[in-house]
This record gives sequence, structure tokens and C-alpha cells, in this order.
Amino acid sequence: MSTTTTGAVPPAPAQADPYALRAEDARPAPETFRGRLRRLGPGLILSAAVVGSGELITTTSLGARAGFALLWLVIISTAVKVWVQMELARWTILTGRPALDGFRDIGPRIGRLSWINWLWIGMDFAKMFQRGGIIGGTAAACSILLPIHGGSLSVTSLTIWAVIVTAGAVLILQTGKYHVVERVEVIGITLKTVITVGLALALPLTAFGYGSADLAEGLSFQIPAGTVGIALAMFGITGVGADEMTTYTYWCLEKGYARWTGPDDGTEERARRAEGWLKVMRLDVGVSWLICTLCTLSFYTIGASVLHPQGLVPEGNDMITTLSHMYTDVLGPWAQYLFLAGAIAVLFSVTVASSASVPRLWTNTLGLLGVVDWHDVRSRTRTIRVLTWCLPPVWMCFFLWVQSPVLMVQIGGIGGGIFLLAVVIAVWRLRYTGVPPRFRANPWLTAALVISSAAIVCLGVYAVLDTLGLTPGA
Repeated sequence: MSTTTTGAVPPAPAQADPYALRAEDARPAPETFRGRLRRLGPGLILSAAVVGSGELITTTSLGARAGFALLWLVIISTAVKVWVQMELARWTILTGRPALDGFRDIGPRIGRLSWINWLWIGMDFAKMFQRGGIIGGTAAACSILLPIHGGSLSVTSLTIWAVIVTAGAVLILQTGKYHVVERVEVIGITLKTVITVGLALALPLTAFGYGSADLAEGLSFQIPAGTVGIALAMFGITGVGADEMTTYTYWCLEKGYARWTGPDDGTEERARRAEGWLKVMRLDVGVSWLICTLCTLSFYTIGASVLHPQGLVPEGNDMITTLSHMYTDVLGPWAQYLFLAGAIAVLFSVTVASSASVPRLWTNTLGLLGVVDWHDVRSRTRTIRVLTWCLPPVWMCFFLWVQSPVLMVQIGGIGGGIFLLAVVIAVWRLRYTGVPPRFRANPWLTAALVISSAAIVCLGVYAVLDTLGLTPGA
């Protein structure tokens, strides 16, 4: 019987537990840039989830209200949070534990869970409004493109399309396999990026062009009156939000970064493997950040250039019709179909990503509560599948109840902004309790994390003060 002499370990069996670290699954990380690119994936899923409700709905609405004045906040929102995401993912790869499991270590505990776990549960209920708003936005776009009985935005048409959208997302995810989610979302994020960035770059050639004066105004670090609430929601929902940071750790585990690193046996070989896979993760995060930044800036620029001068602000179920002006006013009436197709692709891919990730987080939470056995593959897979069937219809019902996608997305954004403060606290605690000094010695990464955390905390404090009416001009 022959044995391999290359030192490479064969891939784990198809039924291997992606959340278990076994020595036989360890493998060296790629050493070339091209090799690392081939191992990307979790960040692309994250990009598809992030570049959706926040960018298409909230960021565009902010641009429509404030013009270019808050361009600086868009840049900060996408830039500062990525370092917290990277720090949390590093802890996961080194320990093999997902984020919610780590959050339970941050006391004080309330019952079986930490206060951060309970805060996540509360935040996720707020996020149900957001996810319902995404389903509603997708249904509205589909209804305008192909109305069903009673007009494009009639209750009947919206309800039927909401059911179709929800069912479609659930059926796509029935296998529960990571690679299915990755393939669907890679296609979605590619379409989003090409269409959105292309339109933003073409605007200077049209009647809605922007120039250096507009960009200078956007970098003046001002918050116009009447935009604080939506600005805070945008900060919470654009770029990488707290829930996406949390979810990213699960995708890193299912992709294999921690499994290929292997259990910590204290050897130099394992440490070098870890350093290699951490480099892959950082590249994955960097590519995701670049995509999110380009798309977010594009959506904001389109809203500020096209909608703001006309006084058009996306609201209620007319949101999609208003947003379509970004295309029809620039390219002509025919472009409404292009916009609707793009909006459906953007929003539906977010619904698929949420329908894939949230059941995993809730299953882990139920495991921490002792309701299910998270470490039993069959029990975990069965629970994830059941929740995949149950949660999206609940989100859909939230939309049918509220029927205001913009407001629903903003509610989720504010909830995410509050939870983000807790994640910052958890990241710093986990950094010094679960990450060996060797892996946190880079002064540049540490400095970036400090700046990121400070910016998040300052904006969070500002949000609380504004809510209490204690800010200047409140």
C-alpha cells in the first residue's frame, strides 16, 4: 500500500464535521497570492449579504436626503469596522470556535448565556424587520416587473410575490451545503458590482454628473439637520455590521480555515499553518471590503446625484419606483427593466444569505442553551434545516404587517449599531484570552483595531446622546 510523500494531507471526508478540529484534516496554506485567491469564499458571501439592504435602500436614501454632505460617513462606515471583523475571525481560526460561543465567555452571565448573547437575541428580533424589508423590496421589484392581479403595488400582488421570493430562498438552501451558498452569492455579488459601479462612473457623462466641488462638500465632516437618524442607521448597516462579523466566523469554519489549521498541539508546524491560513483570511476580508466600499460609494453617489436634486426620497412601498429614477432619469425609460433586474438580484441574494446564516446562529444559540446538541452533526444539520424553513416566512410576515421596507431596514440598522458596541468589547476580551501573543504582535494591525474600536464607540455614544436629546442642536 503506497503512501504520499508530498506532506499534503488528503481532504476530509464529505461527511466530516466542519466545526470539529482534527489533526488528520490539517493542511498547509497556499504560499502564493494566486493560491490564496483560490481559497477565498467567506468574504464573498459576506459581501453579497452586506451589499443589499443597507446600500440599495439606506445608503441611497441618505444620499437622496443629504446630497453629497455625508459622503465622508460612508467612507468611514465601510473602513473602520473591517478591523474588528478581522480580529474576531482570527480568534475563530485559532480556536475553532464560532463567535456566539466565544461571546458566552464574556461575563457577566445571565443563566446559560452571556449578556452579549442575550443582546444578540434582542438585536436579531430587530433584524427581523430588516430582513422582512428586504423581502418586501424584492417583492415590490418583482411586482412592478410582473404585476399579479390588482396592480403592481397592490396588496395581492405584493403578497403573492413575497411568498414566491421567500419560498425561492428556502428551496435554494435545502441542501444546507456551504458550497451552494458560496456559488449563489458569488454570482450575485459579481452582478451587483458591475452594474452599480458602472452606473456611478458613467454619471459625469450625463445631466446628473458630479464634480470636484460635490466631492469636497462630501468630505467636510458635517451632518446636515434632519439626517442624524438615518445616518446612524446607515453606519450600523453599511459596511460590515455586527451580525455580519458574527456570521463571518461561521463561514470561515465551514470553508475550512480553522479545520485546515488543525488543533493547537503547541508545535511550530501548527503555528506556521495558522499564520498561512490567517493570511488567506486577511486577503478574503480585504477583497470583501473593497467590493463593499465600491458598491456603497456608488449607491450613495447615485442617490446624491440623481435623487437629491429632484427631491426624490425612497419611502414606503413606493421605494422601488423612486429608486428606479436612478436609472430611468439617466438612461431613459427602458432602463427601468435594467434597474428592476438589478434590484431583484441585489435584494434576493441578501435574502438567500440571511436564510443561510441566521439559522446557523440560532442553532448555535439553542446549543448554548442546551436545547439541541450543537456538536452532534445530525442534530445540528436537522435544526438548521428546520429553521431555514421557519424563519424566512416569519420575516415575510413582518413585511406584510409593516409594509414599509425603508423603515424596516432602518430599524434593523439601529439594532445592529447597538450590538456593534458589544462586539467591540468582546473582541478585545477574546484577543487577550484566546489569541497567543505571537499572533497579535503586528503593531499596524493593533493600531488599526484601536482606531476602528474608538470610531465605533464614539459614534455609538453620539447615537445614545442624540436619542436622549443631549447633542448640540438636538
